[in-house]
Amino acid sequence: MSRFVKSLNATFLVLVPKKGDAEDLKDFRLISLVSSLYKLLAKVLANKIKKVMGKVISESQNAFVESRQILDIVLIANEVVDSRLKSNVGGVLCKLDTEKAYDHIGWSFLMAVLKKMGFGERWIKWIEWCISTVKFYVLINGSPSSFFQSSRRLRQGDLLSPYLFVIAMKVFSCLLRRAISGSFLSRWRVRGRSDEGILISHLLFTDDTLVFCEESLDQMTYVSWLLMWFEACSGLRINLEKSELIPVGRVHDIEDLALELGCKVGGLPSCYLGLPLGPPFKSVAVWDGVEE
Repeated sequence: MSRFVKSLNATFLVLVPKKGDAEDLKDFRLISLVSSLYKLLAKVLANKIKKVMGKVISESQNAFVESRQILDIVLIANEVVDSRLKSNVGGVLCKLDTEKAYDHIGWSFLMAVLKKMGFGERWIKWIEWCISTVKFYVLINGSPSSFFQSSRRLRQGDLLSPYLFVIAMKVFSCLLRRAISGSFLSRWRVRGRSDEGILISHLLFTDDTLVFCEESLDQMTYVSWLLMWFEACSGLRINLEKSELIPVGRVHDIEDLALELGCKVGGLPSCYLGLPLGPPFKSVAVWDGVEE
C-alpha cells in the first residue's frame, strides 16, 4: 500500500438533505465522494471481505451478509413480539438508534477487532491504509476547501464502510452475550415446532438495534452500563433522544424503566426498518403504506 499515492484517497464531502424542508444541520447526511481509482481498490477488497462475513458475523446481524435479507429480521422481530404477547408475560423492547454511526467509530478499535477475528496482518494494513490516509475537502458551492484529516470515522460512500461497521457492531453482540451468560440480561423464548422453541436476546440490521429485556430495573441498569462500555471502546454512541423503550404485554412502571435507560417510552404497533412491528395480525390497515 505504500506504493499508492496518498492523494488517490482524497475525499470530497457533500451535505445531502434527509428531507425536503431540511434547515438544521442534523437534517443533512454527509456523503463522501471518492476517486474512481480508489473505488476500484475498495471494490476488490469489499468483494473479498463479503465472502467471509457469514463466518465471522453472528446470526443476530442481518445486514451485508450473503443470504440474509432485511425482510428476514423484520419477520423474526414480529414473531418474537407475538410470542411474548401470547405468553402473557410482560417484557420491554429496547429500540436503539446509533448517533451518526459512521462518523464516530474509532480506527484503533476497528483494527483491534479485525486482529481478534483472525484477519491477517497484511489485510489489516490494507484496511488501515484505506481509512486512515484520507484527506477531506468540503465542497462549498461546488469549490473545494483546504484539506484536513481525521482521527476516526468511516466514509459514507466507501464500499468498505458497511462491512467494517458490521464487523465493529459484532462487539456489541459479544457484550450482550457475555451479560446473558452472567445472568445480568435474559432472552425471550420464541415458540417453535418443539416445546422448547428458540431463545433470542437481540437483533441487528447495521446499527438499527432491538434488545429484548425483562420488566426489570436492574436489567435497564445493565443495558445502560453496556452502552457506556461500548461507547468507551468503539466511539459509537446511542442517541437516547431517538431511542425507545417499548412495553410488550402488561408492564408496570414503564416510565421508571425508561428513565433508568434515559430514553422515551414507545408503544405497539411500532415501526422497524420501515416496516410495522407488533401490529395485530388481523389488522390490514397498518400494512397499507408498505409497497413491494
